[in-house]
Amino acid sequence: MASFAFSPLQAKDSEGISFYKAGFQKQAKVLLFQELKSNSTNSAETCYFLGNVYFGESKNDSALYYYKKGLSLDAESALNNIGLAKLQIKSNAVQAKEAIENVLKGKNKKNVDLILEAGRAYLENGELLGANDYLERAQKITRKYAPVFVLAGDIFESKKDAGQACSMYEQAILFDANCREAYVKYARAYRDVNTALAVEMLGRLKTQEPNFSLANKELADLYYAKNDFDNAAKYYGEYIASGNYDTDDLKQYAMTLFLNKDYNKSLEIAQMGLKLNAQDPAFNRLAMYNNVELKKFDDATVAADNFFNKSKDAQFSYFDYTYNGSILAEKKKYPEAIASFEKAIEADTTKTELLSTISGLYEQAGDPVNAIKSYEKYVGNVSKPSADLLVELGKKYYSYANTDKILPNIKTSSLLKADSLFAKVAEMEPDNYRGNCWRARANSNLDPEATKGLAKPFYEKTVEICLAKNDPRYNPVLIECYSYLGFYHLVAGEKSKSASEYETSKGYWNKILKIEPGNSTALKALEGLSGSKKKK
Repeated sequence: MASFAFSPLQAKDSEGISFYKAGFQKQAKVLLFQELKSNSTNSAETCYFLGNVYFGESKNDSALYYYKKGLSLDAESALNNIGLAKLQIKSNAVQAKEAIENVLKGKNKKNVDLILEAGRAYLENGELLGANDYLERAQKITRKYAPVFVLAGDIFESKKDAGQACSMYEQAILFDANCREAYVKYARAYRDVNTALAVEMLGRLKTQEPNFSLANKELADLYYAKNDFDNAAKYYGEYIASGNYDTDDLKQYAMTLFLNKDYNKSLEIAQMGLKLNAQDPAFNRLAMYNNVELKKFDDATVAADNFFNKSKDAQFSYFDYTYNGSILAEKKKYPEAIASFEKAIEADTTKTELLSTISGLYEQAGDPVNAIKSYEKYVGNVSKPSADLLVELGKKYYSYANTDKILPNIKTSSLLKADSLFAKVAEMEPDNYRGNCWRARANSNLDPEATKGLAKPFYEKTVEICLAKNDPRYNPVLIECYSYLGFYHLVAGEKSKSASEYETSKGYWNKILKIEPGNSTALKALEGLSGSKKKK
């Protein structure tokens, strides 16, 4: 059972029932137990509402226990007899009806509160016709009573008619401005239909009862459901500050702060929770998450160990493994980080984009083969791979081909694979230079002495595309292209002793100097070409 710390203003006998009626069953349960222990004169009534709490939790055995306990305290308790009948409505409708009617006779014939409880017994069993029958009986006795309108609203709400339900709740407030349950039920009915009206009604409740801290919790829950974490954090903070909270509320507050990117405050609340229960997986999880976001990786490592190895009954999710993977990667523990990200994919098989992260970790670990395999698997899971993905995969093959001590046949096959990928990119992006430029680089590596001119057509195409852009941002690419073309024609000139090849080469080096007058490579090449001409 959760533990609460209620302020003296709230710790009074009637509050347990009031909280129950307002829809805060978890908080009501704690108060009702406190009230039962206090030997209140209303102990039989307290037992009835405890039975109702357990009925709402589908724990009929416990509900039966408290209804019977109530009768042991007051053998004539009408409420607890209605409770016993409520347990039979589905299993023995006739007997349940007889039992309720037996309660509602004599002095109780016009007891509106009991009639309404009979209606609720049917409503909570999903029997709307029975609920409506007792509502009408109560209405014949009085229509100027807030609980009558609350039950009417609840029946409409069970029919998913929020408008009519809220109309009834408003009527209840007109007859009793302190009817907490009407405010709360109105807000819940309109939460997804008209959030502004729901917020307004809870604001009215806060004005009416400033010390009713659960109004703040209700506002916080509403904003949280709408992903408005800024307002949710504000109202959870006010609720926690009242002292009326349990560990579940701390978890919700800490998570809201985390989602609102207030990592320092979220960590502070998580640490408060860990002082209450060091083995709680939720608090350990949030401690890990927040420390990662704050880049406190030493603390994150400790939190991760507590979460994965010391938490009680922890269940691990996709995000748990990804955060842990980030910690291990930061610590350069690449094999462990890879294993953690792989577990993340096992936890959520739709998150195949993590294969890209795994590929990067293999590269950092100096394992280009597995880096390529992981990225190929990633690309293979994309229905229509983009040019960006193909470029990245091609670069990985290109990089692998240029690693030390690679066997010549593997180098060649890797460059050919890279070239085929870059060819697809060039086809996908005819107005973008990068496909042809990377093809040129791959082919240049296949023909490092430029004797075959394998890279020539691709560098020429790159020049054509870049010149059409008429943008100085492409100057570094043009310099690369002109450098290769100048070198290629120089080699061709040396081979053929052709003056025209030398002139063509000279033209490319001069193009470089127009872009970058002090380019040392171009200046040296032109100096060499002058020497070649003199020699010739």
